[in-house]
Amino acid sequence: MRYRIVALTLLTMTIVWAAKKKNPDDVTQTLELPKDPPMVAAGETSRLVFQVSPLSNKGLLSQQTRDALKAILKANGGTRVVHIRAFVAGSGDLRRVPQIVSEVFTEKKMELPSVSVVQVGALPMEGAQVVLEAASEAKRQVNPEGLTFIEAESAEALLARVGSTAPLRVTCFVSDIATASRVATRFPAASLNVVQTQRAAAPAAPQCEAIVRDGSVRAAKLAFTGTQVAFGTDDRAARVAFERLDREMSAGDVVIGHIYALSPAIGEMARKIRSMAVLPVEGVASIDGSFAVDAIAASK
Repeated sequence: MRYRIVALTLLTMTIVWAAKKKNPDDVTQTLELPKDPPMVAAGETSRLVFQVSPLSNKGLLSQQTRDALKAILKANGGTRVVHIRAFVAGSGDLRRVPQIVSEVFTEKKMELPSVSVVQVGALPMEGAQVVLEAASEAKRQVNPEGLTFIEAESAEALLARVGSTAPLRVTCFVSDIATASRVATRFPAASLNVVQTQRAAAPAAPQCEAIVRDGSVRAAKLAFTGTQVAFGTDDRAARVAFERLDREMSAGDVVIGHIYALSPAIGEMARKIRSMAVLPVEGVASIDGSFAVDAIAASK
């Protein structure tokens, strides 16, 4: 009996000693989740530059997104990125893209950009799952006379409009990715992005939008919004989405906007509520979403 009491006493003392000596590093820590990108980010119009990430077919969506961000930051010299528009192809979860953007910029202790993301049908490289368009702030003025944003129109009409002026960035939306190389030859000096908007190829002419230096937009700053998703296919759902977008923009004058619609009928319904370019896409960042909208606005 005496030995049992001694053994129990020693065991109690050992437990108490171990509790006192417990390494603080062994305590389970709760990691802070990365913040969501802001819905709106603004940059100085005179300093904005535009990049398109190179395509890659290495790895899956997460790796390709990280590689694309690395390329963007290298191309702009590590300056502040204001906005990213991501086109995701394939079966990857496009909702991962804003999360990865947040993770990468948080790791680098850089200000988070706003992020637009939609799912498209294909990109001009087999196995490529994402392409990023970025608007960044250069260290000096590069657009002292402002910018012009041209809504999507036929490649021929765009060429006639810009004349001898080389666009800063051109985004062409095609119905068959096989036409990508022919489109690229028309804008050799621009930072070019070509996407097939939906999986099913169709005989339709490419529609191209552009950003041109020295233009009609001379506001001191431009605000870029992320994609606002609409839930529902009626007028009320569309109005709610646009009202949310307006609140985020703080009543700024819209320079250009996009309605990313899952069907032509939805696109036309939304366009009746707000006159913006309608782009057919494969998906938006919610399985319950019917369309998404983003905009660039003159910031006060």
